[in-house]
Amino acid sequence: MRRGVRSLLAVAASALAVVGGLVVASPPAVAATLTEVTNFGTNPSNLRMHLYVPDNVGTRPAIVVAVHYCTGTGPAFYSGTQFAQLADQYKYIVIYPSATRSGACFDVSSPASLTHNGGSDSLSIVSMVRWVVANRGGDADRVYATGASSGGMMTNVLLGAYPDVFKAGASFMGVPYGCFATTDGSMWNTTCANGQLIKTAQQWGDQVRSGYPGYSGPRPRMQLFHGTDDTTLRYPNFGEAIKQWTNVHGVSQTPAYTDTPQSGWTRTRYGSAGVNAAVEGISLAGVGHNLPLSGQALLAIQFFGLTSAPPSPSPSTSVSPSAPPSPSAPPSPSGSPSPQPQGSCRIGYTVNPWNTGLTANITITNTATSTVNGWALVFTLPGGQAITSGWSATYTPASGTVTARNLNYNGTLAPGASTTVGFNANHTGNTGKPPSFTLNGSTCTIA
Repeated sequence: MRRGVRSLLAVAASALAVVGGLVVASPPAVAATLTEVTNFGTNPSNLRMHLYVPDNVGTRPAIVVAVHYCTGTGPAFYSGTQFAQLADQYKYIVIYPSATRSGACFDVSSPASLTHNGGSDSLSIVSMVRWVVANRGGDADRVYATGASSGGMMTNVLLGAYPDVFKAGASFMGVPYGCFATTDGSMWNTTCANGQLIKTAQQWGDQVRSGYPGYSGPRPRMQLFHGTDDTTLRYPNFGEAIKQWTNVHGVSQTPAYTDTPQSGWTRTRYGSAGVNAAVEGISLAGVGHNLPLSGQALLAIQFFGLTSAPPSPSPSTSVSPSAPPSPSAPPSPSGSPSPQPQGSCRIGYTVNPWNTGLTANITITNTATSTVNGWALVFTLPGGQAITSGWSATYTPASGTVTARNLNYNGTLAPGASTTVGFNANHTGNTGKPPSFTLNGSTCTIA
C-alpha cells in the first residue's frame, strides 16, 4: 500500500469528529434501527448497504447518503455522527454505504467511478438510492450526499458523475471532483492531496461536465467544509473546489454573502446570499483533518432544505493540545453534567501507528449497576506521545497524565452502555498503550 494511502487511513478515524459533538433537539426513535440491505441492485465493487428509516417517516421522504472515512464502516458513521438523530427530527431516510476493500477507502480515482454509469463505488451507491426509491418510497427528487474525508471526496464524485440523481451535497474535508483521478490503478494522488493540483475554474468545471457527457439538466448545489491546517487533504483543495462548483453553476467566484456563524468560521455563499445558494464554503481557522466543532451536520441538513427553521449552531469552545502540532481540538462539553465518582468500567484500547504518528480509539463501558452521569477518564500516555487532535471528548493536557472528559451528547452511560472516543498523537518511537485507566476515580479493567 502506498505511503499516502497509509497516511489517509491513519487519520481517517478523526473524521468522526466532523459531527461528533452535535446536540440534537429530539432523541432517537425507540423502534427505528439500522438495518443491512442486501441484493440492492448493481454493485460492481461489492459495497455493503445499511439503512436508517425513522419511525413515522411519512410518504416520499428525502434520502441522505452519508459516506464514511477511510477505515470506517457505514455502522460506524451511523454511530459516530448525528445524521440519524437529525433524521428522527426531520423525517428523512439515511443510507450508509460501507467500502469493503482493504483500508475501507472509497474509489474516487478510477475512470469507472468518475463516469456516469461507469461502474465501481459511485454506481454501487447510486444503486442503493434507486433501491430506496423503489422499495421504501423515497423521493427521487430529494436525494442528497454527504461524507467526511474519503466520504467527502466521494460526495464530490457523486455530484459530478450523477447530477441527475443528487440535488445537493455537503463535503467535509474533501477535494474537487476528479482531483484524485489516476490511471495506474492507484487510489492515491499525492499532488492532489498536497493541494498542488491547481486549475482554472473553467478547467475544473469541464472536468465535472466530463463525468456525464451530454447532460444538460440542473446541477446539484454544493456545500464545502475545510480546516485551514489540514495536512492530509491540504487546504488549497477548498479553494479549488469553490472554483470548480461556481463554474459548474455559472456563478461568480466573488461571494454574494460572507459571515462568521461561529468563532473561527468564515462562511461564503456564491450565486445568492440565502441558505439555498448554489455553492457555500465554510473555512475553519486552525483546524486540521477533522472538524471537531458542533453544528456541521445540522448546517448540512439546513443547506439541503430538509428543515424549514433549524436552530442556529451553538458556539463551541475548543481546547487545543499544548504540544505542536495542534491542528484542532474537540469542543468543550458545554452544558454536560459534572462527573460523578461512581461505578466500575471496562476499557478497550486500540492503536494504529504509522511513521511518527498514531491513532488511538478508546471504548468506555459502564460495568456498574448505576448510570454514569458525566465522566472523566484519566490515563498516562507513554513517553514521547503527544495528542495532536481528538474527537468525542476533550483532552487535557496533550501529554503525560491526560484527562478525557465527555461532551454534552455522550456523558450519560447506562449500566452496560459504551461510548467510543479517540485521538491522533505524535510519537518518538514508543507506540505503546497507557498502563491503566480510571473513570471518575474508579480503576477500570482493560479488555
